[in-house]
Amino acid sequence: MPRLFCEEPLRSGASLALPAGAARHVQVLRLQPGDALTLFDGAGGEYEAVVEQMGRSDVRVQVGAHHAIEREARRAIHLAVGMPANERMDWLVEKATELGAASIQPLVAERSIVRLAGERAQKKQAHWQAIAVAACEQCGRNRVPEVRAAQGLREWLKASGPGYVLSLALGARPLQREASGQPLTFLNGPEGGLTPAEEEAALAAGWQAVTLGPRVLRAETAPLAALAALTMGE
Repeated sequence: MPRLFCEEPLRSGASLALPAGAARHVQVLRLQPGDALTLFDGAGGEYEAVVEQMGRSDVRVQVGAHHAIEREARRAIHLAVGMPANERMDWLVEKATELGAASIQPLVAERSIVRLAGERAQKKQAHWQAIAVAACEQCGRNRVPEVRAAQGLREWLKASGPGYVLSLALGARPLQREASGQPLTFLNGPEGGLTPAEEEAALAAGWQAVTLGPRVLRAETAPLAALAALTMGE
């Protein structure tokens, strides 16, 4: 059954016109009046719905029963990532959403190839948020992770709480699954990694260096590996 995200708050018994994006999706799927679908608005759970009316550009649905179904990880895990170049950030956002990331913070570090500001930064944020929505529709999540506005790494460190730095440095301890269910943040650099000065700044702010093993993982792979290690099976 098709699953669609609706920005409008949903309630059982309501008849509503779907937002433009969801309406286009229904039309692409060639659904007809009487066809069933599932809607979610990000506030938790999902709703049964039935297509009532199809227009050229608008779709009206009847919202049915609410089901309090959650498919979130037991622990909220946030990713703060030096943005990889080209389409790799798109891929990272999609897979992080599927794996259960609670939020994604794009960062600009010293070795970053991608540097965003102004209108371009806003467009990229909206693009990545749309990717997260589509991934939730596909994977069954009913809460959409927030893709935050890009920030400079050092400015972000000043305002963020400590977590784990994914590091190749000697002395970094292996990442282990912990019994605690407290929220957790992973910090990872862009291509080329964090500079020694950036890593030292994170450690001075209370972050702990952890390693995923002896192999060197790509910038878009490392945070996903850490996320999977702590959420798979939950």
